[in-house]
Amino acid sequence: MATFFLVIIYLAFISLGLPDSLLGVAWPVMSAEYGAPLETAGWLFMTIAAGTIISSLASGIVLKRFGTGKVTLVSCLATAGSLLGFYFAPSVVWLVIFAIPLGLGAGSVDAGLNNYVATHYKAHHMSWLHCFWGVGATIGPIIMAQSISGQNSWRSGYLTIAGIQFALVIILFFTLPLWNKIAKNSAAAASSEEKNEPAGDLLEEDVNQTKPWRIKGVKLALVSFLFYCGAEATIGLWGSSFLVNVKDLPVEVAAKWVSLYYAGITIGRFISGFITLKVSNRTLIRVGQVTALLGTSLLLLPLPTEFLLAGFIMIGLGLAPIFPCMLHETPARFGKQHSQAIMGFQMAMAYTGSMSMPPLLGFLASHTSIGILPFFIAVLVAGMFFGSEKLNDLLKKRRFAKAETSSSMTL
Repeated sequence: MATFFLVIIYLAFISLGLPDSLLGVAWPVMSAEYGAPLETAGWLFMTIAAGTIISSLASGIVLKRFGTGKVTLVSCLATAGSLLGFYFAPSVVWLVIFAIPLGLGAGSVDAGLNNYVATHYKAHHMSWLHCFWGVGATIGPIIMAQSISGQNSWRSGYLTIAGIQFALVIILFFTLPLWNKIAKNSAAAASSEEKNEPAGDLLEEDVNQTKPWRIKGVKLALVSFLFYCGAEATIGLWGSSFLVNVKDLPVEVAAKWVSLYYAGITIGRFISGFITLKVSNRTLIRVGQVTALLGTSLLLLPLPTEFLLAGFIMIGLGLAPIFPCMLHETPARFGKQHSQAIMGFQMAMAYTGSMSMPPLLGFLASHTSIGILPFFIAVLVAGMFFGSEKLNDLLKKRRFAKAETSSSMTL
């Protein structure tokens, strides 16, 4: 039963990835139909991202009140309705209107499913979960490209994705009772372990905190999420421009190399799911950060062109395990009683990084050169590494203090 239900969660994450890359692929055709300027896509993207950030911040309260199953069902329904709205939208104004529930729905589902898997499943499932998001993000543009290239228009692409989302809504509706059942079985199986360590690495004063964001170490975790998603999104947006304008590669070659960067993330998450069976999350995070830095150095050095491709793939493989492993560490770091609220903060900070860092590089590059991309990425990864290691050091001190307290109580 737990395995069957996990398949449902995987399907939900595929559907979560499906709409993420549609706008960028369809906008050249959409802008021509609406007579809208190119930058309008940026405003739509920011509207979706703002809705996602707001719903992520509110997810702790909402999920505690209604439960993960119900919130996921309603959010997927809102997402499906928004995509259907894009299909019918007669003007750009309506696109903006439908972009709001699209963002709000995505944030709640993301935070809820991530915390549910982090709390009730092993680390390898978290890696595979985000691998399936990559599958959805890859399939979405393929469906849209087929719609645009055939007799149909971009609208039929949105209609197809909306149909898939509505199918998932039906599946979620009939499996709604399973959410609480699986959670109760998981809690019963882990009850003996939780008696001894109810709050992960937290000390007693942290357990009693009424405001999770005030717990020591939370801000360091949020910094790591900001820098990680900023680095991932910045390479995706500006990597092709760097290869074309700085390294003089043809546009089509640059596009393929950036797609291999995303392939590195997707394949890396699939492989890291197996590695987590033997290696801890914290070790994988550290190795991933070092690998990403090494890949970035290949973009900085005056090496043959082939090393540029190796650098992009290495960055993708390095980034692959970091995000899912950091998410899965949340209950262990801050305790299950705080994990849902903190997960929402982390997802909000992740989307903030994705929304703010690429435009920041664009602003800096407009005053200098897009050649600063590797330096910018190196700073983000180094900042992420610093925040992560400071957090690990803090948690080690907490475990030591916890062990000393336990020893003194037994004497």
